[in-house]
Amino acid sequence: MNKRLCVAIDLPDSTGRSLIELDPHIRGVRWVDGNQMHLTLGFFERVPEDVDSCLREKLSAIEFKAFFLPIIGLGKFPAKGHPKIIWIGVGAGHPHLFQLHQRVQESAFQCGLEPELRSFHPHITLGRCRDVHEGALQNFFKSNADFDAGMIRVESFHLYSSELTPAGPIHTRELTILARE
Repeated sequence: MNKRLCVAIDLPDSTGRSLIELDPHIRGVRWVDGNQMHLTLGFFERVPEDVDSCLREKLSAIEFKAFFLPIIGLGKFPAKGHPKIIWIGVGAGHPHLFQLHQRVQESAFQCGLEPELRSFHPHITLGRCRDVHEGALQNFFKSNADFDAGMIRVESFHLYSSELTPAGPIHTRELTILARE
């Protein structure tokens, strides 16, 4: 049986709570539950069991030191036209984050999984939009242009299995990799 797998950095509960409070309560915008918010380092569909085992082994071997990330900068995908995703970014990013992303992608590639070909745009999905006109979110983005959710300390990342449901994906933690000091 194949799995949908996601490698991600979790947010502290306090950060998740402050992001939930941003919900604009606009028709057609479904805000993500705070405990489902994360920063994705890799997403892999239809992973066979043997590849899942290989990926767990390779991810567990990744060594990294803890680092801080700013959670700041609202945006949407696509950048123009009708929005599909509302997100918050990590400012200008962080070299340790990009290095960690690269190591996750290399681990997946070594196990036979296709690497992500799009450039890495680190973000946390806040909401999903359906039939929402771009103008409906104009005031939301304007009033939250300077929103800063603070800094988070990245001390671990996780492997999740992901199950699609009508309410959105449900992520179940399967493995945790801790920073090494």
